[in-house]
Amino acid sequence: MRARALPRGLLLLLLGLPAGALRAQDLDPRAYAVTPQGTNIAIFVYSRLTGDVLFDPSLPITNVSASFDSFALGYYRSIDFFGRSANVRIALPYAFGHMSGQVQERAGSIYRSGLSDTRMQMSVNLLGGPTVSLQDFPRRRPTTNVFASFTVSAPTGQYSPDKLINIGTNRWAFKPELALAEPLGKWTLEGYAGAWFFTTNHEFYRGTSVRSQDPMLGAQGHVSYTFRPGLWAGLDGTYYRGGATTVDGVFKNDQQNASRVGVVGSWAFAPRHALKFQYTRTSSVRVGGKFNILSFGYTFTWFDKKGPR
Repeated sequence: MRARALPRGLLLLLLGLPAGALRAQDLDPRAYAVTPQGTNIAIFVYSRLTGDVLFDPSLPITNVSASFDSFALGYYRSIDFFGRSANVRIALPYAFGHMSGQVQERAGSIYRSGLSDTRMQMSVNLLGGPTVSLQDFPRRRPTTNVFASFTVSAPTGQYSPDKLINIGTNRWAFKPELALAEPLGKWTLEGYAGAWFFTTNHEFYRGTSVRSQDPMLGAQGHVSYTFRPGLWAGLDGTYYRGGATTVDGVFKNDQQNASRVGVVGSWAFAPRHALKFQYTRTSSVRVGGKFNILSFGYTFTWFDKKGPR
């Protein structure tokens, strides 16, 4: 199939697929979509985080000011899962930047660079999305969709127990999530709800401490508008709560409670090629970091030569 024959309806869905890593405070509009079996997408994302960026809220650091840049390579593939539309994704991020702050009365700054934790996800369409071939996809009508996903964060990031601040977390994390997507003409309404669960880090600071973290609950809402095939924009909001930590049996009373808002836009500048822009900021925070994220993503789409049998 040549690039110029890419179905317009399919193009709209592919432009909304997530291009970044998945965190509790992420805003991920149009992250769930029904795509033809055998769809492949290569993803590249650049993000810049500035502000009170503290990767671990249990650290005894105050007056934090940081700026970090990250690059992520990702891959998306749609599959058949017992007759339902499904997909698998993986993201491999790399981050670097500076952070300054105070540990008790001592001020200092650090520079860190290295691989971040790998993210993997599988999602299945439970309602509204049976498996469909590329040839049949243009005849599919938009309908209400309900999705279920499971995300795994693997401890592959750079980590040293001798350092107080690390890019990696040295633990596993798991996130089940449910999502609802409702098309209303040119408008798309979405809502997600999920929770992160964390394993214990037995090599916390200096390798002698043990750190555990309670589950982190999160919910997202998105509204987006399609101006024309290949061009859409939207508004986003998320709220997350939980994640209190315990270090060496001492409860830190650092449960996070914050919300974030953002804007997003996506444009297909050529067949199979698309760009995505997103800006998010913390709108309210009781406990947790207050920071801004600016990101740019690029995706390239291709299809299996042979369709599903």
